[in-house]
Amino acid sequence: MPHAGFRTLSSRAVALGACISVLLATAATPARSEILAGAAVRVITPDPLLPVSGGMGPTKPAGEKRGELTARALVLRKGDASVGVVALDLLGFPSVLGDRVRARVPRLPGPNILIGSTHTHSAPDCYALPDGKGGHSGDLAYMDLVCERAAEALNEALDRLEPARLQVATGEARGKIAYNYYAPELYDRRMSVIRAIAPDGKTLATLVNYAIHPEVLGNGLGILSPDLVGPLCETIEAESGGVALFVNGAQGGMVTADNRRLVEPIDPGGAHSKDERSWAECQRIGRLMATEALRIVADAPVQEDPKLACHARTVRFPVESDLMWAVVTGSPLRYPHGDDRTVSARINLVEMGDAQILTIPGEALPNIGFYLKRKMRGKHNLLFGLTNDAFGYILTRVDFQSFPRYDYISRTSLGEETGEILIENALGLVEEVAKP
Repeated sequence: MPHAGFRTLSSRAVALGACISVLLATAATPARSEILAGAAVRVITPDPLLPVSGGMGPTKPAGEKRGELTARALVLRKGDASVGVVALDLLGFPSVLGDRVRARVPRLPGPNILIGSTHTHSAPDCYALPDGKGGHSGDLAYMDLVCERAAEALNEALDRLEPARLQVATGEARGKIAYNYYAPELYDRRMSVIRAIAPDGKTLATLVNYAIHPEVLGNGLGILSPDLVGPLCETIEAESGGVALFVNGAQGGMVTADNRRLVEPIDPGGAHSKDERSWAECQRIGRLMATEALRIVADAPVQEDPKLACHARTVRFPVESDLMWAVVTGSPLRYPHGDDRTVSARINLVEMGDAQILTIPGEALPNIGFYLKRKMRGKHNLLFGLTNDAFGYILTRVDFQSFPRYDYISRTSLGEETGEILIENALGLVEEVAKP
């Protein structure tokens, strides 16, 4: 019969062995860190109202407003990785201003702050476009205000970080929302939605990614407005809670809001018709988009322990267009540029659970968008257009000046090679990240 002391020693040995096994198992299992999410909003409506810009050319005076222009921020963090997204109700937001925002948010790595514009055509110019007479069409004090408010939204989003769960979904948005003015059926009907929810089920933020020009009102009615984006965000927030953001996609040349009065065609094919340019139509389209976004994400699975990583690449583009070069060299914002007539832009690739997000520094045509999404590596592939910069239209060399309808977008593109350079570098970044 064994001695009592032997039994005690054996018990201790067994217990010690069990502890060692647990420690080894823990060491072999990668540590899990939870996703944190925070979101915030700031109003950027100028007071008094400023003229509004619809693109190249003179601004138009605004005598009233419909809705508020906003800066909407979402921050996600997991362990050492963090990403900030800002959506601004503006036509475009150049990197020279984006860097002012980043400098005010030291708690986030600058390259991980993605700043995009919704591309409403009813907001003040933030390019400071030269007017050809020694002046420009922007208000520099207003631009400073936008930078300040965008940074405030990001910093508040950081302050509000809390444990979250992520849902990501992609589906076809149904209904009369968008069409391509140049080729009615050539547009991406897919809408992607990212939703951050608290452990108790409360919605913290909903991000909608879809390709469309918010130009129901345009800049010719004397109305300052976020256009359809305002009703979209307001409806999501009213029905789901939290903060809603809209980030545009590959909507160039010319994926626009379907505000056609189809009973009043103005051409034999019926593709073009008189347009409904009213706030009520902004509300119709925006609310429909919100309904579709909530439907698409409703049953999306909650992603367990999703990956979060943000990668960046700086890309140099030649500026062949004299018109665009005049903006780069003539704006008081002093756009950085090379003596070899080039400009640079940052492209980001974000890995978020089973999704990938690529940023585009301008308005890519839909065929570029289709191609990039097809070559990306996520289950859900999102394109954030007009993000980190807004260098006009981006089209491939086979489309450049290919037929009369493309004359304008070719003139307001950096040049014939812009699309090819974007595709090569964006997919190069995708492949680089995919390497073990």
